[in-house]
Amino acid sequence: MAHLLSASCPSVISLSSSSKNSVKPFVSGQTFFNAQLFSRSSLKGLLFQEKKPRKSCVFRATAVPITQQAPPETSTNNSSSKPKRVMVIGGDGYCGWATALHLSKKNYEVCIVDNLVRRLFDHQLGLESLTPIASIHDRISRWKALTGKSIELYVGDICDFEFLAESFKSFEPDSVVHFGEQRSAPYSMIDRSRAVYTQHNNVIGTLNVLFAIKEFGEECHLVKLGTMGEYGTPNIDIEEGYITITHNGRTDTLPYPKQASSFYHLSKVHDSHNIAFTCKAWGIRATDLNQGVVYGVKTDETEMHEELRNRLDYDAVFGTALNRFCVQAAVGHPLTVYGKGGQTRGYLDIRDTVQCVEIAIANPAKAGEFRVFNQFTEQFSVNELASLVTKAGSKLGLDVKKMTVPNPRVEAEEHYYNAKHTKLMELGLEPHYLSDSLLDSLLNFAVQFKDRVDTKQIMPSVSWKKIGVKTKSMTT
Repeated sequence: MAHLLSASCPSVISLSSSSKNSVKPFVSGQTFFNAQLFSRSSLKGLLFQEKKPRKSCVFRATAVPITQQAPPETSTNNSSSKPKRVMVIGGDGYCGWATALHLSKKNYEVCIVDNLVRRLFDHQLGLESLTPIASIHDRISRWKALTGKSIELYVGDICDFEFLAESFKSFEPDSVVHFGEQRSAPYSMIDRSRAVYTQHNNVIGTLNVLFAIKEFGEECHLVKLGTMGEYGTPNIDIEEGYITITHNGRTDTLPYPKQASSFYHLSKVHDSHNIAFTCKAWGIRATDLNQGVVYGVKTDETEMHEELRNRLDYDAVFGTALNRFCVQAAVGHPLTVYGKGGQTRGYLDIRDTVQCVEIAIANPAKAGEFRVFNQFTEQFSVNELASLVTKAGSKLGLDVKKMTVPNPRVEAEEHYYNAKHTKLMELGLEPHYLSDSLLDSLLNFAVQFKDRVDTKQIMPSVSWKKIGVKTKSMTT
């Protein structure tokens, strides 16, 4: 499949079909980045085997249509003139890819910024998505062919401010949707190097985004993916970002207390504090979406063609609870309930993730405002999820069992949990609740691809208390 690539950077590199071999995707099966801390320059070398450039480059990819272009649909966003421009950082990932397609379909002009390191993590740890996923170039090309809509691609690391600055100046986004972070709590707890990588990547990357907005797009609205895990499991109701308290006769509205439970969650707390500060100091407008646990794989857009298919992680490092349970049921592995199974969290369908992002963009924060939305639709305990999957599996003829696994995490296994989540509903969110039909669909999807399951990746292998201990299932 042909692609036309051009690079826009201080030292411009033009990539045509005749020069493709000068920049090759990293495909070696023997050499992946070391488990110890690796430099940003070494990461670039792994992603693209090329001679060392003097300066970072912005790779912009426009896919060549494969079939006749479809006519563009009528714009659905609020602009009366030209479409709004949205930069999706981390647009090759699980939530980011679905969001990029959804916004493009809604007639936003979209670009993806990604260093493709999530794919590298799979190679590093010996993992693989349940679903075969196409390269980012083939994905974008197929989308162009099916819809006639272009998604621009900037391949690079947002921790490299020069690269990010060039991307901002080139694309000039009205909104930035920031998914571009290492998003796994277990990954951050494997060892020291991954804990440091998580915090450096997430905190420095977000700081760079904030500075880019300050310097190159003062009116740009930041939509940042946070996590409900920032709050922990307090014995009081969880509000949306802020809590009004009275202490010694005086009352104030303050940021809700944070009780992060991993180095990953801590990085998200640091992000929130940095964003709140820059909103106050620089007048940045920002929405922090504290997202719950996401499940599902299908959206209207990813279902259009197999090359648009999203990834589905079922392993104990990157897989979320309901997705993992459905895959375990499909292959006849007992559902892995950690500890007592009373751990309760907020959950939402990936179709609601893309809805929530669209709502936040269409209703931007005011200049200097730091908004916090709790982004989930329902609450479930691990035991409740296991029961739902067991019931749905039995209807499909699956013999679903569950097993109690010693909890690798440090967390309360029985606790009060009541989190507010009204703001997105008030702005128009139409949720997809966890129905029997949705569970049937997810289970059938898992059965369809069950031959791709590596059962060695199902059991937890990362311990919060034994961080840094080498495990048989983790390659270094």
